[in-house]
Amino acid sequence: MTIPRPSAGVLRDAAFVAAALLDVWVHVEPDEPKRLALALFAASALVLRRRLPMLTFVLTLPAVVFSDAIFACLAALYTLATFTRRRTLLAACGMAYALSDMTDWTPGPSLNLWSPTGLITLGYTAATAAAPIFLGQLVQARRDLSLRLTEISQARDHERRLSAQAVLAEERAKLAREMHDVVSHQVSLIAVQAGALQVGAQDTEVKRAAATIRRMSVQTLDELRHMVNVLRDSHGRPTELTPQPSLTDLRRLIDSSGIDAELKAELPDGLPPTLQRAVYRTVQEALTNVRKHAPGATATVRLTYEGNAVHLNVCNTAPTRPALPLPGAEYGLVALRQRAALLGGTVSTGPTPDGGYELRLVLPVKKAP
Repeated sequence: MTIPRPSAGVLRDAAFVAAALLDVWVHVEPDEPKRLALALFAASALVLRRRLPMLTFVLTLPAVVFSDAIFACLAALYTLATFTRRRTLLAACGMAYALSDMTDWTPGPSLNLWSPTGLITLGYTAATAAAPIFLGQLVQARRDLSLRLTEISQARDHERRLSAQAVLAEERAKLAREMHDVVSHQVSLIAVQAGALQVGAQDTEVKRAAATIRRMSVQTLDELRHMVNVLRDSHGRPTELTPQPSLTDLRRLIDSSGIDAELKAELPDGLPPTLQRAVYRTVQEALTNVRKHAPGATATVRLTYEGNAVHLNVCNTAPTRPALPLPGAEYGLVALRQRAALLGGTVSTGPTPDGGYELRLVLPVKKAP
């Protein structure tokens, strides 16, 4: 069993009470029951000093009047000075302590306040009262300064984030201009040339190929336009660069790929969106590779669900035409493997016996708890 440790405030309260009791033991004789009772009551009242500082000061004041045990009242005055901002109240409490300390209830001649001795005694007691007041005000100023430094630090962090967002917005706007001026212009030319080829060509295959090029160019322009709009958004909101696809978009992807491809899907409903996007991107990359490296080949996209995992198989036949040299970063399969690894899956590729190529993806489906 773990015993909870007392807080720092409780420990300080206990230290104040212990010091006040020591002051009572030194300055109050046991044969003076009334003074002893007032002094002990003042020491025990210090447990209220942080919750009711003004009341604590009032409860400790009689011990100053009737005894020499003054520590409890000074501790209460210090606590009051750390919490209140009313300087007039602190001055009045300090004067009340000074007058109470000068009051003598024992038989004998009383001290004349206006005599030199009385004025010196008043100055001494007033200085004694001023010490805990100044110390309490110093603690209060230190606490206020700490809060101000925290606010300044938070403001600087906020300003730094705003500056970083402004720089990011500027870079995004610059990137958007580059994409719009260069990429969009070139893709538009491709679409226009493909449209002209579709109209002027006599061969059916050429017309079909030109129509496919034009359709894909228009689709690329739409996606590029969306990406440019997102990049121009300077508010820094976390948003996707393109609309995120799902398994329902596979048919449209295959039909617009320009490849004679067949889709065979047997999957349950309710698969996680991240898994659906991973499958879509894998099929997209596989069909792109077929179009680039195996012209004239046919492809089969097969999706099955076995053993709490989604199995994707994209297999293409041998090419019927020589492949054209096209630029490529050769990072497509690497990115697919990284995406699959993040989801706990695997990607494997390799040639088939008939001269084709096959890509296999396995992604586990995590059941909801």
